[in-house]
Amino acid sequence: MELTVRAEVKNLKFSYGEKRVLNGVTLPIHENRVTALIGPSGCGKTTLLRCFNRMHDLYANANYDGEILLHPGGINILGKEIDPMEVRMRIGMVFQKPNPFPKSIYENVAYGLKVRGVKKKSFIEERVEKSLQQAGLWEEVKDRLSSPATALSGGQQQRLCIARALATEPEILLLDEPTSALDPISTRHIEELIQELRKDVTIAIVTHSLHQAARVSDYTAFMYLGDLVEFGASDQVFTNPRDPKTENYITGRFG
Repeated sequence: MELTVRAEVKNLKFSYGEKRVLNGVTLPIHENRVTALIGPSGCGKTTLLRCFNRMHDLYANANYDGEILLHPGGINILGKEIDPMEVRMRIGMVFQKPNPFPKSIYENVAYGLKVRGVKKKSFIEERVEKSLQQAGLWEEVKDRLSSPATALSGGQQQRLCIARALATEPEILLLDEPTSALDPISTRHIEELIQELRKDVTIAIVTHSLHQAARVSDYTAFMYLGDLVEFGASDQVFTNPRDPKTENYITGRFG
């Protein structure tokens, strides 16, 4: 079965002022698959992930060079004429630490729709319920949607953040170490959720856990010092890496 490429990174360089962080990265992101970005701290994986929804635009001296093409259509989402807010609606992001807004559970999930100008209450209610179901949280919160989101447990808060990201029906979901602040049971919930969500959305995940990358991803990109060293099917990368650097990292010779 031929895979559809949902997004394409082409010769992407990125720097903060004089500091170069990415050195001409090129890789595909396949539709309805999970792509893991792995590598030691400071290798550029989170920087690459944040390029996808223009998070770096929020800081001064951020410089992109190269393209990230969103298919179908081949729109370069790094183009100066492209509105970063529109990019963030099409590409959702969930961060390392759960960050619910200081609002009710319902208002957290409805937030992105309201920002988009959606006013129809029945449509918003439908999307809130569906997103919470997709995030595996509906049964736990359906009777307390007006309760503060901050009253939820850490694992529930992270699933709420996933529901909030899903509410605007993004084409790609970015997960930046989504379980690093969670206990093992919550981590398992999120990993199971990722496997379910790939049916509906294309996912890119940054993780420090090689075991997690091997468990949840279809494709893995190994990065080192701003370079993409190796990209391939996760089974191949973890069992038969082509590059000695990849093998050294996966076997724990450096990290």
